[in-house]
Amino acid sequence: MRTTVDNAPFLLLSIRAEDEAADDEYRAVMRFGGLDATGLQRIRLTEQELGTIDLADWSGIILGGGPFNVSDPPAEKDGTQLRIERELLPLIGTIVDRDLPFLGCCYGVGTLGTVIGATIDRTYSEPVGAATITLTAAGRRDPIFVDLPEVFDAYGGHKEGATVLPPHVVALASSAQCPVQAFRVGENAYATQFHPELDADGICTRIDVYSDHGYFPPETAETLKVAARQRNVTHPPAILRRFVQRYGRPVDRR
Repeated sequence: MRTTVDNAPFLLLSIRAEDEAADDEYRAVMRFGGLDATGLQRIRLTEQELGTIDLADWSGIILGGGPFNVSDPPAEKDGTQLRIERELLPLIGTIVDRDLPFLGCCYGVGTLGTVIGATIDRTYSEPVGAATITLTAAGRRDPIFVDLPEVFDAYGGHKEGATVLPPHVVALASSAQCPVQAFRVGENAYATQFHPELDADGICTRIDVYSDHGYFPPETAETLKVAARQRNVTHPPAILRRFVQRYGRPVDRR
C-alpha cells in the first residue's frame, strides 16, 4: 500500500456577509500564508451553520474579522450574529482547553477574550486605518511574532477591544490607542486586534464595503484610503506565514 504524506489543511472561519470582503479576506490569507484552496478551506458562517468540526482534521483554525461585536447588548444582535456566537464560543473553548493552534484576527480578540474571561468593551476602539504597533518583551520572543520588528505599522479599525486580560494570558503587542493589540493563551491560541491579512489594497476594499457600518462618516472614505496608502504596512503578514509554517501538521494517507 502506498503512503503519501501531506499537511492537514487550515480552516478559515468567516463572518463577513459581503462577498467582496469575504473573498478578499480568503485570498489574502491564502496569499500571505503561502496556501492554496486545498490548504486553506473556508466556512462562511453568515451563509451556513458551523456544524460539527473535528479539530483533528485541521492543522489550525483561523478566524477572520467582520462587523460583529461580542460586547453589543444581546437585544441589538440579529439572529445570525447570535447563532454564530453560540457556535463559535464553545469551539474556541475547546481549542483553548486542548491548547490547539488558533489565530483570531480582530474578531478573535472579542471571541477568544470572552472565552478566557477578558474584559471586552468599547473603551479602546480605534479608527479605520494604520496604527503603530509595539511588541511587548514577550511578543519579541514569541515564535509567531519573531519576524516582526519591535515597532511596525498595521491596518485595523474596531469598535470593541480588550480592556483587561486575565493574569495567565500573555500580552504580545499594544498601540497608543489600544493597549491590547495581540495576546496568546497557552502556547498556541492567538488573537490580534489589527489585521495581519491586510495590505493597502485590502484596507481600501474594506473601507469601500463597510462605509455604512458606522466605523467612519461615509463621506470620509476617499480620505481614509489616501491616508492608508501613505503608510508603509508590510510586516503584519509575517504572522500568517509563521502561523502556517509552525502549525502545518503532516497527515499520513494510506
